[in-house]
Amino acid sequence: MATLSDYPTPNFLSPTDQTNHSQDSLPQMQHHPSPAPERNPTPTTNPIFHTPLSASSEALPPAALPPSLLHLSFNQDHGCFAAGTDHGFRIYNCDPLREIFRRDFDRGGGIGVVEMLFRCNLLALVGGGPDPQYPPNKVMIWDDDQSRCIGELSFPAVVRSVRLRRDRIVVVLEHKIFVYNFADMKQLLHQIETTANPKGICAVSQGAGSLVLVCPGLQKGQVRVEHYASKRTKFIMAHDSRIACIALTQDGQLLATASTKGTLVRIYNTVDGSLLQEVRRGADRAEIYCLAFSSNAQWLAVSSDKGTVHVFSLKNNARSPGTDKSRSASDPVTSPHSSLSFIRGVLPKYFSSEWSVAQFRLVEGSQYIVAFGHQKNTVVILGTDGSFYRCQFDPVNGGEMTQLEYHNFLKPEAAF
Repeated sequence: MATLSDYPTPNFLSPTDQTNHSQDSLPQMQHHPSPAPERNPTPTTNPIFHTPLSASSEALPPAALPPSLLHLSFNQDHGCFAAGTDHGFRIYNCDPLREIFRRDFDRGGGIGVVEMLFRCNLLALVGGGPDPQYPPNKVMIWDDDQSRCIGELSFPAVVRSVRLRRDRIVVVLEHKIFVYNFADMKQLLHQIETTANPKGICAVSQGAGSLVLVCPGLQKGQVRVEHYASKRTKFIMAHDSRIACIALTQDGQLLATASTKGTLVRIYNTVDGSLLQEVRRGADRAEIYCLAFSSNAQWLAVSSDKGTVHVFSLKNNARSPGTDKSRSASDPVTSPHSSLSFIRGVLPKYFSSEWSVAQFRLVEGSQYIVAFGHQKNTVVILGTDGSFYRCQFDPVNGGEMTQLEYHNFLKPEAAF
């Protein structure tokens, strides 16, 4: 069971995110003074990016080492991203790329998880690296207006990931998930048991409606879907192999899944669990690093250890009835099929697969996450080597994407 240490009530700001989300202000946390948490030397790293790469040197204190990335993640509307390093954390704006702020801690201060809440002053932090700033079994709520932690949640095991909504805090351990009310952090709303989940795989909807949460189930290849409004739980046998990556649309209606095999990505309706579409990344096994829907659920982006980012077109019927708008003549019809798909009844399923509309090839050796940009038909790609790419794809003709920008976000701001 998690325990909560109390802190003074912070002065929260309403989010100023770029998309048209609800204007409701963030909930207030009712806390009282408590001593600051002690640091714990127990090492941990973000399980998704578990091989930190050294970044270029910057103007750091003489005793400090060049930062190594321990964590990378986009915020909920993909307008910003957060980087956890072995010295602290940094927050960046995506368009245009610029560093918004950084917090470097003394004597190491590794941060293995940084979860933003849109663009507000609150962040969830978990210690990481060889010299963590906070114990890896605690979630620290950081208020950047006060430049300090104003709340914490403690657990009996290492925290693998955290997901934030305006009304909920979701904490993922290797075998359990805890859902808390954000208003006071004292009300535990739900506990979920999962199969072994060392990567902290979990996704939550971000729409104004009720929470939809997806995570691995208790069986290999199974996904659990929690609909909190209707108090229904749906289990989907998505793959034969273990779940490697999942993604939800903002409204929680569509779910994308990939297994440890990494060849196929499947899109499901979360309400009835039906399979809506299956797309093929490739023929060889691959480790899928990231799945991402576009804001209008028309596109799906996939990154893997093969060094290529793929963009797939989603079918018209991938939405619930009545939510589709007819596409214009310039819109794609579907992802391309194999040229041998006319004999799909004879040859293996491979030859009738749907392939990506657009691709962008990266340097192999780094791990990459991807999101759709706020500019039309663009994707933003982040690498654990500090690389930042902005690319544009042709929605009609597809093919290789055009690189619009490249930067190393770990270098001084003057570089970009």
